Amino acid sequence: MAYKAGDSQLADIEPEFKEGGIPLLKNIPPPPTLKGDIHALRERLLEAKRNLTESVPNTTAGISEEDRQIPTRDGSKITVRIYTPDKEAQGGHPLFVIFHGGGFCLGGLDNEELNSRLFAKKLGMVVVNVDYRLAPEHPFPTPINDAWDAVKWVAFNASTLKADPKKGFMVGGISAGANFSAVISHLARDEHLSPPLTGVYLSIPAVVDPKSMPDEYKHEFLSHEQNKDAPILGKESIEMFMESYKPEQTSPLYSPFLNPNGHKNLPPTYFQICGMDPLRDEGLIYERVLREDCGVKTRLDMYPGLPHGFWSFFPNLKSSRKLVEDTLKGVEWLLEQGRN
Repeated sequence: MAYKAGDSQLADIEPEFKEGGIPLLKNIPPPPTLKGDIHALRERLLEAKRNLTESVPNTTAGISEEDRQIPTRDGSKITVRIYTPDKEAQGGHPLFVIFHGGGFCLGGLDNEELNSRLFAKKLGMVVVNVDYRLAPEHPFPTPINDAWDAVKWVAFNASTLKADPKKGFMVGGISAGANFSAVISHLARDEHLSPPLTGVYLSIPAVVDPKSMPDEYKHEFLSHEQNKDAPILGKESIEMFMESYKPEQTSPLYSPFLNPNGHKNLPPTYFQICGMDPLRDEGLIYERVLREDCGVKTRLDMYPGLPHGFWSFFPNLKSSRKLVEDTLKGVEWLLEQGRN
């Protein structure tokens, strides 16, 4: 099914979420929808992510986990958590670097614990989960610099991680982490990262500053207004995060859609987009531009009527369980594209 940017029907509330999600929102501490204390929101998101991880049983068997400190360009160190299948693969495993979401201000290694474990356990990948520094303590461009530094560290140390990037070398993330991944796909191309990336996973991505969307797409770039009062991520929460992150609006380190070198010769890219998300249309427009204008292979899973990051706060919805399954299928598709 083809989905079009600007389609207001994509924001019509999904029936199960209306029945099981909206009422629940009235009875629990709110997810990061309104302006508030960043530190309190960090605790709320951490609780939600731990609940999401616990909703899928038996994810730790057959894998090993290790935390390491790695260097950054400014002389600091950040933590990465490495997930390695216990069963060794001849020559090494495919490699995945993952970045959590949280509006550039929230989150940590627990955010993507579930995906990291499932990629290692189900797909036989070495996964490197990156604990980049957060705003407001560390505004733009420190977080994206940390993310890019981590990818270069992983590329250089792949063999010591029991990985073989020729079998697959991917970056991916959720929300802010997807923003980093889109940026890094361009940096890796333009700076000739070796070994090269073979795939990109973009879940609910932010790819362009709304005020900087090129004129030719503005007629279909409507989701920021259509979904300004959406649950979980609305206009006020976006403003709060941006006030903390302080990005340069037109910098390709923040708005990869505006990369001056264009988008050709990027790796195959897997998208997940939510219909009731302010970020919906920039994701749909970017996916179409990659596929139709630049010849990049793409795969898209759409979740009509559901808000940004719904699965983190409502892991027992059927749609949330489907998204977990879709994620594995989408990353497996990226692995297959890398082999072709």
